[in-house]
Amino acid sequence: MKVKRISLWSVDLTSHEIYYMAESKTCDTVKSHVLCLETDMGLKGWGEVCPIPHYLPAFADGVPSAITEMAPEILGTSPFGVDAAMRRLDGFLQGHLHAKSIVDMALWDLFGKATEQPLYALLGGRTNVDMPLYHSITCVAPDEMARIATEAFATGIRQFQVKLGVGVDWQADAERLIKVREAVGDGPLVYGDWNCGATKLHATRTGRAVSHLDIMLEQPCKTLEECAAVRQATGLPMKIDEGAFDLASLIHAAELGVLDAVALKLSKFGGLSAMRRARDLSVHLGAEICSECSWGSDIVTAASLHFAASTPQGALINTCDLSSYVCPRIAPDCPTRINGRIAPPEGAGLGVTPDLETLGTPILELD
Repeated sequence: MKVKRISLWSVDLTSHEIYYMAESKTCDTVKSHVLCLETDMGLKGWGEVCPIPHYLPAFADGVPSAITEMAPEILGTSPFGVDAAMRRLDGFLQGHLHAKSIVDMALWDLFGKATEQPLYALLGGRTNVDMPLYHSITCVAPDEMARIATEAFATGIRQFQVKLGVGVDWQADAERLIKVREAVGDGPLVYGDWNCGATKLHATRTGRAVSHLDIMLEQPCKTLEECAAVRQATGLPMKIDEGAFDLASLIHAAELGVLDAVALKLSKFGGLSAMRRARDLSVHLGAEICSECSWGSDIVTAASLHFAASTPQGALINTCDLSSYVCPRIAPDCPTRINGRIAPPEGAGLGVTPDLETLGTPILELD
């Protein structure tokens, strides 16, 4: 069984509401790419990547060029043994991990379909029947963020990511965290995320103002060393996101004492193959894992859910149903949240079927 055809689509995903982050970053309508790898046996494997602006050192419009460049190595590839195929691609084209992640995902989907196994079985076996979700709250006025948290709490959500940094006012950020914590009460996980947009001073003042509360901080500063200084000054646990992108960065974060939790994202690591290795190391280092991607719809959500379902119990902090934040839905059969939790799709491979009418006409076809 070999890959004989490559098809690529571009789909604009629009957030249900404009998403505000630190340093004047916003996420409204962004471009997602969907890949189909078809074999000579008629099986189709699907992948998706959506590198939102300001987050990854990645250019969404570069995905078609990268796929075209890698096409000679992709065509003729067997879906049996995805790690080997991805190592060949790494040797053929250095970097461009976001573009490789979409290929890796599609190959894993093919592997699952060829063996008639759900992806979580191939990623280590199912250890979680369903997984807790976190709800990400856009950085707006503190009272409005508390209202959003209250609404999400009523649906069963018990983990809340509070975006911070809009307006560069540390007191406003502290109020955001305090108001959300008050809204959801004791017990639920609440963490403030600057997406690297805070100075050490800003993050430290905010952290000290809420240090009497059960709060975690997420990647306040651009460097791991700055994050370590904030953790030491505030005494609050730390989750690393942007600063964790390969095995070396995970080890460095652990050495600095900031790897209480970590966001493992498919597009950041280059797909499921590399992220599985990162998961094993994270578990060894004692970090709790968030399984997700940078942005996207149903296909990338399905991959994240399978990864989360196969993550060892006690090592998974949460996952994210990215498709619930955007429209259109690319694969309407992808699972949705139920009482604050979500289960992976059933069926072979990813277990989701993209809607070809939603995808429209491919922007690239190679065979």
